[in-house]
Amino acid sequence: MAHAKNHDYHVLPPSIWPFLGAVGAFIMLFGAVLWVSPNHANPQPWMFLVGLAIVLYVMFAWWSDVVHEGQTGDHTPVVRIGLRYGFILFIMSEVMFFVAWFWTFFKHRMYPMGPDSPWVDGVWPPAGIETFDPWHLPLINTLILLLSGCAVTWAHHALVHENNRKDLINGLTIGIVLGVIFTGLQAYEYSHAAFGFSGNIYGASFFMATGFHGFHVIVGTIFLFVCLMRALKGHFTPSHHTGFEAAAWYWHFVDVVWLFLFFAIYVWGEG
Repeated sequence: MAHAKNHDYHVLPPSIWPFLGAVGAFIMLFGAVLWVSPNHANPQPWMFLVGLAIVLYVMFAWWSDVVHEGQTGDHTPVVRIGLRYGFILFIMSEVMFFVAWFWTFFKHRMYPMGPDSPWVDGVWPPAGIETFDPWHLPLINTLILLLSGCAVTWAHHALVHENNRKDLINGLTIGIVLGVIFTGLQAYEYSHAAFGFSGNIYGASFFMATGFHGFHVIVGTIFLFVCLMRALKGHFTPSHHTGFEAAAWYWHFVDVVWLFLFFAIYVWGEG
């Protein structure tokens, strides 16, 4: 009885995952530097891949522990509030991450000539750049991603307001399929780009902004897929679904960022 729990917090036991994750991240970073270093005699990606494998393993194992804690009742209402606040702060940091890419695009779009970018020569897009027509494939991809967000909202409504597990699973499945289609069309668009990443500020800004968004779409699709697997196993209840709620927030964040990208880079940035 001296060690009986008399509070609503979850005191975590000692874990190897933070240390192992730090080691994996260091190996991955060090390997990436060696891989791209022009002074390296024979650059190889193996150290980077080893570090990446360690990081991925830590992510899987650590989040598996979090899922287990949630299923065994360790995620009390107080703990769930903390998880929500933490995820909100994470999304805020992601917002600021994308602000950097928007800022560099806006700067060069509005002031294409200056002491730090004389190669643009006062023209936007730079001479020789053939931009995408925003009202063809980019518009289709926009509709696909918005429909995916609608499907995730439907799944969330089915769980919270109706406790309808069938619609929860169907909504998640549709959202995942549309996310995969979006990624495929984005890759197809990249393969037909009339400009490259290097050599011009338009290509660098375009691929950094849309490319990082594409990476977030892939991460969000995996996030939703994990929620789908958990839903098939009977996880989540109308009052206890923090993991799915976080996935839905992340997916809607991806939707909103894409809307800004579409109107700012594809439409306004077309010139």
